[in-house]
Amino acid sequence: MREFMQYITNAFYGATGWNEDNTYKELNATAKGLIDFPLPRGLRFTLSSLATPHFATSYQLGSVGVVDGSISYLHSTVPLTNIAAQSDRIPLSALLRSYRHLHGLGSRDGQWCWEAGDTPNDATQPAITTSPPNTTSEGSTLLYGRLYLPQSLLEALFVRRLNPNLQLQLSAVSERSLRNGGTILGLVQYDKGKYGVEGLVSTDGGMLGIRGLYNFGGDTSPASSPGSSVGSVTQENGGNGQQSEKERIYGRFSAGGEVYYGTLNKSGGMSLGARFATLPAHRGTPLTATLTINPLMGNINATYAVLARDYCSLATRMEFNVYSYESEWAVGMELWSNRKPAGFLLGADPRNLSVPEPGPLKKKERSFQAKLEWRLDDEGPKSKTPEEKPAAEDPDEYRGVLKARMDHHLRLGVLWEGRAKSLIFSLGTGIDLRKLDEPFRSLGLAIQYSS
Repeated sequence: MREFMQYITNAFYGATGWNEDNTYKELNATAKGLIDFPLPRGLRFTLSSLATPHFATSYQLGSVGVVDGSISYLHSTVPLTNIAAQSDRIPLSALLRSYRHLHGLGSRDGQWCWEAGDTPNDATQPAITTSPPNTTSEGSTLLYGRLYLPQSLLEALFVRRLNPNLQLQLSAVSERSLRNGGTILGLVQYDKGKYGVEGLVSTDGGMLGIRGLYNFGGDTSPASSPGSSVGSVTQENGGNGQQSEKERIYGRFSAGGEVYYGTLNKSGGMSLGARFATLPAHRGTPLTATLTINPLMGNINATYAVLARDYCSLATRMEFNVYSYESEWAVGMELWSNRKPAGFLLGADPRNLSVPEPGPLKKKERSFQAKLEWRLDDEGPKSKTPEEKPAAEDPDEYRGVLKARMDHHLRLGVLWEGRAKSLIFSLGTGIDLRKLDEPFRSLGLAIQYSS
């Protein structure tokens, strides 16, 4: 589950028009979300608030053997007015959905480009509503600080938008047990749309590095935009244009790499990677495939993720080392449901599942007009006005999601996340199938409330 502050930080990037997808570090983000999702440990409760459009706070209290917690503050010079901050109104997909659709390229020739296909328009998209960025994004700043108790560990983040294509990030951690009492990492990010470059420097080992990502195919040129592509195909093929467009895989290729060197420990490293991902305008099954190679260490990593249905995402990952011949694999799954938590835990009529079933139990999809009028298709012209609708009712279709993963060590991770009234919860456990006498390795419950 994304924490509230991460949700607000993503909203800042959206409000300023910064495309986090156009960076090399996010190449495997989809597969990592589906396979490497964190499991809660112990009991943890988080209370957050977007007090003003510019200021947010978060307080966390947990118990894993000992009582600990944290205090967080965030300030944005850009007003964050186009997001839902109340926990009973935040779209669950914005916090819980792991499959990530690529956004439109951030800029072309210094001008921000927003196309119809770039904006999420259904439940499969990360639902953070933003306005098209403008010149006010230049000079925008984000300040974030978090104090962990009782260990007195302090972390901070500073983000400064220098111009529409250039952004500066500084992150720091301070704690006495760390070498030199802490560390600072600086990033200079340049996003030109068709390519993105990052330069980094860290006080930990005196590390210097550079990484970049280059995009081609798909929407990388105006001539190949979704709208023009559909239009050209339709004109050339007549009535068969729409059918051929549905069958054609419309996506973007990305290739990049990173090189880094530690000036103090005299060691370095590098990696190369490539990704293909379908774009939101693609009418078929969304998919993402990546391949990364570390030539110095001999590691090869391949991932494949697919949004099989709106309610089901799957991912696989294979790793191989050419020097030791060691291999690893992992699989992950995400299954969404529109049932309440009690119905999931205690069992419910299969007709309440979001998974369509054949025969008379298949759930009938409401028409768009019926959804606008808050009624079912067979209820007549009108059943309930928006004023009569309870204020705390879920704003999106699903009530929760079941996530599961397994690796080659037969270690399972099971997580159920959803919303109960005004609380967003995450209940998970880790299971080791090789130790059936004591299979449960961890168990935890995390609860979030925001206003």
